[in-house]
Amino acid sequence: MNNKLLDFINNSPTAFHTVENIKKALINEGYEEIKEGRDWCLQRGKDYFVTRNDSSIIAFSIPKTDFNGFMIGCAHSDSPCFKLKSNSSFEDGLYVKLSCERYGGMINSTWLDRPLSVAGRVVVAAENGVSSLLVDVKKPVAVIPNVAIHLNKNANENTTYNAAVDLVPLYSCVGSETPSLLHSIAESLQINTEDILSTDLFLYNSDIGVEWGDFVSAPRIDDLQCVFSALNGFLTAKESGSMPVLAVFDNEEVGSSTKQGADSNFLVSVLSKCISSVSGCIGNLTDYLANSLMLSCDNGHAVHPNHPELTDKNNSVMPNGGIVIKYNANQKYCTDAVSAALVKLLCKRAQVPFQEYSNRSDLPGGSTLGNIANTHASMLTADIGLAQLAMHSAFETAGSKDTEYMSLFMSEFFSSSLKVNAEGFCLK
Repeated sequence: MNNKLLDFINNSPTAFHTVENIKKALINEGYEEIKEGRDWCLQRGKDYFVTRNDSSIIAFSIPKTDFNGFMIGCAHSDSPCFKLKSNSSFEDGLYVKLSCERYGGMINSTWLDRPLSVAGRVVVAAENGVSSLLVDVKKPVAVIPNVAIHLNKNANENTTYNAAVDLVPLYSCVGSETPSLLHSIAESLQINTEDILSTDLFLYNSDIGVEWGDFVSAPRIDDLQCVFSALNGFLTAKESGSMPVLAVFDNEEVGSSTKQGADSNFLVSVLSKCISSVSGCIGNLTDYLANSLMLSCDNGHAVHPNHPELTDKNNSVMPNGGIVIKYNANQKYCTDAVSAALVKLLCKRAQVPFQEYSNRSDLPGGSTLGNIANTHASMLTADIGLAQLAMHSAFETAGSKDTEYMSLFMSEFFSSSLKVNAEGFCLK
């Protein structure tokens, strides 16, 4: 399982590649791609997926019989990295460097002295318009070098980093025979440099992930561990009285407020079209959402081995401890008593452990996509994930057992259905 996870991460350097790899897995299982902006003629018993911006994807299976609501598993396709500016290459008289912006809340120091490659998409002219091409150079093209300790005696004393000075990647020496970055990208795509009209390119950590002892360490574990596990669970689920939906959104790391983010109409649009397209479905979207459960899958903070004081002693989690149920009184996580109880019941059925997490009360944590998506498609929701260390580092660490725990749990989740009745919440 972990070998497959690390292979998935290695081949998913950007949100575009993550979605492409999900598409390949879905197509391999017989899922049909449909497009936004067109009429959908969905059939019972068939499987479909739709993408937006090539960086977000929603897949679903239409039950053969009438269904009550949706079982929705959400995760995000993006991770902190460096986004190249449109005119990225510049010289300072000695070196050729790359102008870029930080994407997301990264731990700056972890990106120094790492081999950085470049991946993303390029847009080229096509007949009557433009088309986009995925690119991944798959080899180091840049590095952000540290200043030697001899020249910076305070390097280990609360160092801060200026993004426009200290975090500028080195590409080559002035006057060298190294081709321009854009030329290298065009060459890898077997096109001419002048064919490229615009780009969405990112520098990413090209280190290969490893499994060791009780742990797996790799770039982008947040949130590709949850994406991979949710996809596995989705593809192994059995049919139930609800429609299983896998939704992977881009731009969670920068607030989700994009056309392809969780704060867009993407999920609501897809669910609405599903209902209106399937013959025999009666009722409106609100009726179905009332009998639905959404899980926002995004990793949580494990107890740090050197700083256990940073966690709430009664609500801390460990790698290999199973599914993390996340709580926050201010609704950064939207788990409540009902949704938490349902998650615990599903864990019991899947025979996987669970643990519960809250931030230390004086250390507010970050939010994720659950509470944001819920403002557009309001339903019973829980925030869950897996315990990891060094979140938002260029190289993160998680438990070696947890990927399988999450896969089994998500398979049980997608195989279940929820219906609200006079007695309460019925989970089948």
